[in-house]
Formats: sequence, C-alpha cells, structure tokens
Amino acid sequence: MMTAIKKYFSKTSTADILFDFLVAVLSLMVFIIIAYPIYFVIIASVSDSRLVTRGLVTLFPRGFSLYGYEQIFQDTRIWIGYMNTMIYTIGGTFINLLVTLPAAYALSRKDMRGRNFLTFFFAFTMFFNGGIIPTYLLFRDLGLIDSRWVFVIPTALNVFNLIIARTFFEHSIPNSLYEAAELDGCTHFQFFLKVALPLSKALISVIGLYYLVQHWNNFFTGLIFIRDYSKQPLQIVLRDILISNQAFQGGAGAGGGDIGGYAQQYAEQIKYAVIIVSTLPILAVYPFLQKYFEKGVMIGSIKG
Repeated sequence: MMTAIKKYFSKTSTADILFDFLVAVLSLMVFIIIAYPIYFVIIASVSDSRLVTRGLVTLFPRGFSLYGYEQIFQDTRIWIGYMNTMIYTIGGTFINLLVTLPAAYALSRKDMRGRNFLTFFFAFTMFFNGGIIPTYLLFRDLGLIDSRWVFVIPTALNVFNLIIARTFFEHSIPNSLYEAAELDGCTHFQFFLKVALPLSKALISVIGLYYLVQHWNNFFTGLIFIRDYSKQPLQIVLRDILISNQAFQGGAGAGGGDIGGYAQQYAEQIKYAVIIVSTLPILAVYPFLQKYFEKGVMIGSIKG
C-alpha cells in the first residue's frame, strides 16, 4: 500500500495531485449530499419524533424505537398491498418487455413498410391524450374498472422506452449482422430471439428497471380505477395508514393529556417508516443491475 502511494507521488506532477485531490473532495461532497437524506430518513424512522422535529437528530438515532415499523407491519393490509404490488410489478414488467422489445426491433428495420407512420402514431400519444374522464369511461366500457388488468394493459407500452429501444436496435446492431444470418436461412423472428436479444442485455436491464420503478410507484391507477381494497397496491395501503395516523394524532392532540404526547412522539416516526417500507425493496434491485448502467447510460443515443 505504502509502496503504491510513494510510486504515485513520485511519478505524478503537483498539478495532477492537486487536481486528483479536488476531484476526490468534490466526489465526496456530492456523495454526502445524495446519501445523507436517505440516511436521515432511516435514523428518523427509529427516533423520537419530537426530537426529530426539534432538529436534535442529525447523525445518530435518539429515543430509539421500532414503534413505526411495528404499527405498519401489524396492519394486515400491508401484506395484501405488498402481494398486489409484486404481482403488478413483476407481471407488468414482463408484459412491458414482451411488447416493447419486439415493437422496437420491428420499427428499427429500415425495410419495414410504414414504419415512419407507425412511429409517428406512437409518438403522437406522448403529447395528446383524452383526459381522465374519457379514459375512465373507456376503461369502464372495456371492463377494466376494479380489475387487476387495469395496472397492466393500459401501460403495456411506454413510448419513450420504445424510442430508446428502437434507436438501440437501429444503431447498435449492424445490418450486416442480419444479412450474414439471413444467408444461413435465419428469419427476422429467429434473428430477434437468437441474436438481437442476447446482444441487448444492457437495454433489457435498463428498460426493465424503468418499467419496474414505474409499476412499483403506481399510485394514481389504484386511486381512480380500483374500489376493491383486496386489489389495491402498496402505495394506496401506505397512504391509508398515513391518513389513519394523522387522524389519530389530530384526535389525540385535541383531547390533550398523555395520549396527545404519545401520538406526537410516534406520528412522524410512522411517516418515515412508511418511506423506508415503500422504497427499500426497489432500492435493493439496483445493485444487481448496476453493472449494466455504465453501458446503459448511452442507450438510445446516436453514436457518431
């Protein structure tokens, strides 16, 4: 270790050492700015809410308690919400990729007739839509109201991700590769499955993660189109827990006494615990896809 440090200082100019030092300090500052809010939410979720409100919790938890997590996980609705969200997230992401990737590959083929019109048709929906009332009436006529399919079918294709995937297939997989496969009798379908997809792991990982986060955070669909509580996603369940907690806090506070102080002590703790419960699973997915992100940054861009 010391030998490597001495070798670095002996072969590096003062200006380069100063530059590396400034870059390291700047990177550390950016890391702290990004990581501290997440860390604060974690310690606040196990600290006395009154101390958090007064700004006395900064680096370490104070008044340690797991009351917020106990209240959340004791509610049987949380497990129903988790189950529903997992179904919508995994199943929805699978359908998204099943629709997006073949469509993007087809639109990337320059010999496909009408591809420019179809691309315009898809892009048109990015800027114009019917609005919430016509959408609700359409879903009602299609029988999607209070159905699990309302989380999957209407969002089966994201046009932004479609354009990214189309650009990737068009510029990252050379046409000469298809021509060589065609000489061996390979069809478009076989080329897509056996050549294009294996070369698109970065694309599939990044697009899949986008869809995954989209489904996991889907709050509006359950709020508007689902009445059956057994089909509600996790986000709606957590919202109801927060509303119940605020109602309890307000009622206890109005009555005064020890109950009011007890409610105040743990009210904010439940809010922070809700944040952790709702975001931790999706954060756990990122490390497994991190290796594809460096390559995935340039997905969809045109290389010159």
